[in-house]
Amino acid sequence: MVKGTTSFGKRGRGRTHIRCRRCGRHSYNIRKHYCAACGFGRSSRIRRYSWQNKKVTRVRIR
Repeated sequence: MVKGTTSFGKRGRGRTHIRCRRCGRHSYNIRKHYCAACGFGRSSRIRRYSWQNKKVTRVRIR
């Protein structure tokens, strides 16, 4: 019954994420039962942050 370093080496096998039902991206965590991309399974609102995308209309200072 080893639960230390040797057990952690065996975690790389298999699939951690599968395709999400809501957003369709390959980021639904099977163990935690939520999508890392859209937050499905954790919240009813779609996960979205302002820092995700670069701001196109940013004012350029010369």
